[in-house]
Amino acid sequence: MPTNEQERPAHITLSVAFWYWLKLGFISFGGPAGQIAVMHADLVEKRRWISERRFLHALNYCMLLPGPEATQLAIYIGWLMHRTWGGIIAGTLFVLPSLFILCILSWIYLTFGNVPLAAGILFGIKPAIVAIVLAAAWRIGSRTLKNALLILIAVVAFVAIAILQLPFPIIVIAAGAIGLLGGRVAPDLFRLGGNHAATTASFGAALIDDDTPPPQHARFSWRKLIAFCMAGTLLGVIAWGAIVLMSNVHHPLPQMAVFFSKAALMTFGGAYAVLPYVYQGAVETYQWLTPIQMIDGLALGETTPGPLIMIVAFVGFLGGWTKILFGPDHLLLAGVAGASVATFFTFLPSFLFILAGGPVVESTRDDIRLTAPLTAISAAVVGVIMSLGVFFAEHVFRLTMPVMQWDFASIAIALLAMLALFRFKLGTIKLIGACALAGLVVSYLR
Repeated sequence: MPTNEQERPAHITLSVAFWYWLKLGFISFGGPAGQIAVMHADLVEKRRWISERRFLHALNYCMLLPGPEATQLAIYIGWLMHRTWGGIIAGTLFVLPSLFILCILSWIYLTFGNVPLAAGILFGIKPAIVAIVLAAAWRIGSRTLKNALLILIAVVAFVAIAILQLPFPIIVIAAGAIGLLGGRVAPDLFRLGGNHAATTASFGAALIDDDTPPPQHARFSWRKLIAFCMAGTLLGVIAWGAIVLMSNVHHPLPQMAVFFSKAALMTFGGAYAVLPYVYQGAVETYQWLTPIQMIDGLALGETTPGPLIMIVAFVGFLGGWTKILFGPDHLLLAGVAGASVATFFTFLPSFLFILAGGPVVESTRDDIRLTAPLTAISAAVVGVIMSLGVFFAEHVFRLTMPVMQWDFASIAIALLAMLALFRFKLGTIKLIGACALAGLVVSYLR
């Protein structure tokens, strides 16, 4: 670490970067906002591996791409510093600890989930999840819904998925088409401004500074773009083919591979945006898990490091377990296989987007033809997330046994959680811990 702010840091080796990304994978709590804040504090302020402006430029475009923006930002910085292997190492180590932890938690959940202690903890966490989802809708909406047209897109998206039950991909495609047309007819309505790059600060000379020319591998060429796209697609096809050879095309594992590949392309606006699509497929179509288990999985995902979209590992684990993929004596192996397949195919597109599209992103900076469709999709995502909050609330706040009635204890916990989030800006981990304790107390009193 440099001792003088004017002194540019020495070259960072790949091994040094490896240990940093591994550490980050184990401490990246707090969702995308917390993960981005940690990377900014470490890489911009303390270590000065990358300048503020270059960091924010990468972040702005990662937020427009489908997929988890914090993971893609890690891949981007790793790629910018150490070429392709740097990006692969950064992204893999950002995700791998979370996969390991979630496999353990999923096994505990399925084995001991009905124990009163665990049931009491989950009783308190579920209302907190409702509050967290609504807070996510507010956070994304405040950043995205800058005019009446974008608000209208959000409202129509809510009605389309919550009332008309339209599939999530149709909503995304329709919003993208509106943005594509709007970017040509009324581009100012789809220009959100500077976003994160509106304000910048200087923390001294950085290894990759504002005036540092892009390295050779970050310069756009059609040959590299086509090569990366073909390599990424071929890798996915080979992996899917290997799974089919070990089972058959109608086996749950190949189905998971295809399903989560589609889900990865729907993740505009963060993990909350894709959850309705995951719910429709995993719960209703394939019946890998129940609605309540889906909420429990989101609760577990909020309490583990790594991107929130890692809930797909929980979905895959339960899918492998409940479908008894390898017989009743190998349930744990089936769960791990399902979680691994779900994770691999969910994150493969994110690596491809950055490794193949990084130079493209640099060459299309501030191009409204690119950003307008993504802005419209982001607006639709706000409505979709609101529908997810309504869905969760319906299952958490209403009891069906012995008769249909409202669970006022859950409603009270959710309201207090929303107050803690909006008024006191309480962190996610602290909030879930407090709600888990409240759930234990309520369960004991009952």
